[in-house]
Amino acid sequence: MKRKITCFCDNTFDVEVPEEIDLDKNQEYLNEILEGSFFSFVCQSCNKKHKPEFPLILLWPSRKTRFEVFTELDRGEFYRRKKPPKYKDSLNLETLIGYPEMADRLAVIMNGLEPMVVEALKYYLHLKAEEQNPDKEVNIWYYNSDAQGSLEFHIHGIRENEVALMKIPLGLYEKNLGDYKNNPKSEIYKSLRVRSYLSVKNTMRPDELK
Repeated sequence: MKRKITCFCDNTFDVEVPEEIDLDKNQEYLNEILEGSFFSFVCQSCNKKHKPEFPLILLWPSRKTRFEVFTELDRGEFYRRKKPPKYKDSLNLETLIGYPEMADRLAVIMNGLEPMVVEALKYYLHLKAEEQNPDKEVNIWYYNSDAQGSLEFHIHGIRENEVALMKIPLGLYEKNLGDYKNNPKSEIYKSLRVRSYLSVKNTMRPDELK
């Protein structure tokens, strides 16, 4: 599908982007998402790089999952939607909002982690970050697991143009995993999911979107 991009130099150009991607059949897209080079385009007039977000469907049959990816600008549209779309296959529908969240979730799955527990850990990290930096708008993303098994999170917004690294010991993740398996309906886990959308962002939405 053709999409238009308008550069800061006022040049407008068309790019061809897929509306649906099968990650099993297109491993290169999975790699690009994880590496941060997905949907990267260069203006031929001024050579500025653009990384726009477009709505997207990701199929991952080997993981029995279909992701509908909204752009951040369409977050309100998801919350206001009454019914999810219906598909004829057996893939589970999950919603992601914004490309950073898309890369985050794919990395979590690739590393064999439970997404609900990772989002719960983000919630606790947010509480700590907000307590120490009450005037900052903080975003926290799962990045990877290191050689010792610790979970690495990147924290954006504490300092301008800097990314803080926070490591969570594997033992703490496993403790929370056990808690989730024993109490999947506890309030914290319920607050992290809205229909097909699992995200710590659900705990921060304004009243008009609840």
